Parts: sequence; structure tokens; C-alpha cells
Amino acid sequence: MRTQVVVIGGGPSGLLLSQLLHVHGIDSVVLERKTKDYVLSRIRAGVLEQGFVNLMEQAGVANRLRSEGFKHDGTLIAFEDESFRIDFREHTGTPVLVYGQTEVTRDLYEAREATGGKIIFNTDDVAIHDADTDTPCVTFTVDGQQQRIDTDFVAGCDGFHGISRQTIPLSVRREYEKVYPFGWLGLLSETPPVHEELIYSLSRRGFALCSMRNENLSRYYIQCSLSDNPDDWTDSAFWNELKRRIPQEFADRIVTGPSIEKSIAPLRSFVTEPMHWGRLFLCGDAAHIVPPTGAKGLNTAASDVHYLHNALREFYETGSSEGIDSYSQNALARIWKAERFSWWFSSLLHRFPDQSDFDLKMQRAEIDFLRTNKAAQKAMAENYVGLPYCWVEPRRYR
Repeated sequence: MRTQVVVIGGGPSGLLLSQLLHVHGIDSVVLERKTKDYVLSRIRAGVLEQGFVNLMEQAGVANRLRSEGFKHDGTLIAFEDESFRIDFREHTGTPVLVYGQTEVTRDLYEAREATGGKIIFNTDDVAIHDADTDTPCVTFTVDGQQQRIDTDFVAGCDGFHGISRQTIPLSVRREYEKVYPFGWLGLLSETPPVHEELIYSLSRRGFALCSMRNENLSRYYIQCSLSDNPDDWTDSAFWNELKRRIPQEFADRIVTGPSIEKSIAPLRSFVTEPMHWGRLFLCGDAAHIVPPTGAKGLNTAASDVHYLHNALREFYETGSSEGIDSYSQNALARIWKAERFSWWFSSLLHRFPDQSDFDLKMQRAEIDFLRTNKAAQKAMAENYVGLPYCWVEPRRYR
């Protein structure tokens, strides 16, 4: 088998890249380790930057997103029993769109299938060969039978635990990581959201987030110990703890119900450099992880897809390798800014086990500054709705 681009990973970033390449007449094959049903069963966040929405439009996959997504013009920040609003439209003129990642993935699968896109599921033993040459290939097994695809390029969209990043030699790549000393316990319920916008809340008991998927599906989170297990928390215990961590006016309004899904996610900041080795390019979680606090995970993957699909398009349309040669620099310039915002927002809104009284006072002062200072609100709004996709002059990352 031969194709122009092998995309490893059938999640939203791999599918979006494949669909955008198709729009520009570039052939690709997507390899996915699991089944389609398994991929669509994964519950993920769904706060989308305008840049992501624009990419979906370019891919011809934005109809349902536009009709069913919820525009959010701001968000609430709470400390103990007080809250204030950050107005995205006032400060940036741009909202975010709430639309579940599962639905994004579903839309992209339907688009790839409608255009005859090649997606191979249940692939095992995937290996990338000769990525540092002009003739890379990918081998894998399906139903015990080994197969091979010769290709021009490989896009690694296979997540943090995938093989793509591991293919880049340790002598070439460098990894930066911060592991946070707590996790998020999340509960999904078929209940109306407590508020029309997200509520980020810090209390003496820890962080909480009130979010939603649609008008009848809510997602709530509370900061928890990494040693906790979802089974340790009954639904009743979760709802009671959530109410203790948000202002009383919202606690009194919460509609509770049985959980559909309950899970604990650890928090991590991670970046690998470079994101490009030979004919292999990393996208999304394969190259970087952000804490979920700033809703940047899917959006940073989308920015990678933006840079990569334009670089490949330039290569095939003009023969120029300038875009692919500068992919890593361009992607990382934006990624590190998203990492900074997610780190700052996480530090602002969580209780850390080693915080001193001075640290707690500084945390409160930072929240008060954000509440009263328009410039601080503008900076937060610009980062939350998404920084622009920009080309940067080539530079060496150390």
C-alpha cells in the first residue's frame, strides 16, 4: 500500500488533519489502535477556540457544530462565596464554543467516511521506519496479518502513550514536564447546567468546576487526591462536596442526579522538543499535555494541525519545504504560550499541599487583581479564547 501521508491515531486531531488534507487533494491513511466505537466512547472536554471552529469550517465539517454548539461570551471566577465574570466579547470580540469532543470526533468520522477516507482500525504493533530519510514507511498488523504502507510523511497523532514520540531518538528529543500533586474527579450527569457559562471556583476545600455538554448534560469536577479512586466517591458524596466549593447562590440551584460516568484525571504539563524529525511530525498529545484547567488540550492539537496541514499543502502545491522545516518552531511558539496560560490558571485556582500562609495570601491577591483590573481580564480573555495562529522566524529551542 502507498499513500502520501500516514496519520497514526484516529482521534479528533488525526481525523481533522486527514480531512483537511483531503480538501486539498492530498491522500492519507489513518491508523487507529482501537475500534471506532471505543474512540467515540471517550468522554472529553468540549470548549472550542475560534481557531478550531475555523479549521472545522475549512474541513467542511462545521454544520452541526454551528447549529448545536453553545456560544459562551464569558466565564465566572469564584473565590469562596464571591464571584465575578470575565467578559470575552468585551475584551476580545470573540466567544468560545461549547461542543463535546465526542461530537467533534463523530462529525469527523462521518466526513472521512463520506469522502471514502481510508481508516484502518484495530491496528497492533505499529512501527515507523526510516523517518529520517525521504522514504519512510509504517508497518502494523491487523487480525494477525502484517501490513506495510510506504509514504512521504508520517503524522503522529497517537497521544501521550503512542509510539510516534518514542520513534524520535533520545539523542534528538528533550522533554519538559511538571506533574501536579492532585487530580480532578469528574462526574457526568443528565441534568441541566447550574449556569449558562462555566464556573471556575476556588475554596479552602480546593478547586471545583461547573461545566456542561448541552442543555441537559452537565459535567462537574472537584480537585481530589491522586490516591483517590472514583469508587471511593458515591454520587451523594460528590454532590455534597461540590456544593461546599462553589458560592451558595449556585449551590442552591444545582440539579443533582445519578452519574453517567465518573473518573479521575491526573494533571500534567508536558512538552517534547522538537516536534519534527525527518519526515515524522508530532501533533497534539503526542507532543504536549496541558492541565485541563484552561481547556487547551484539544485546541492545542488543532493549532498543530493548522501548521502541519498548511506546511504539507505548501510542499505538494509548490515543492517548498519551508513550512515543514519550520513546523516545530511555529507549533512550539504557540504551545508554550498555551502551557503558560494553563499553568497560571491551574496555579491560581487550586490548593497545593505545600502552600504557606504567604502563598495563600498571594493567591487571594492574584484573584483580587484579576477581579478589579481590566488589563488582567483582557490578558486572560485573550488566552482563554485562543491566541492567533502566527508564523515565527526560525529559531533554535533549547
